[in-house]
Amino acid sequence: MITQIGIVAGEIWHYLDQHGEVTLPVLVRGIDKPEDVVLMSLGWLAREGHVVLHQTDKSYKVSLRKEG
Repeated sequence: MITQIGIVAGEIWHYLDQHGEVTLPVLVRGIDKPEDVVLMSLGWLAREGHVVLHQTDKSYKVSLRKEG
């Protein structure tokens, strides 16, 4: 399972690099993996400091952390 989470984390990083900030539902649809795996992978990326999450009224927006 850890390998799958790592692979999906890479897919999330590439998706955000190409699309910029997106809502969580858009990210889940764009990655086309089970939502629970996307959320675990997103948590990994957040813990490592690679993504930023912003709460909106109904969801979250996700983006890559800017360097510098």
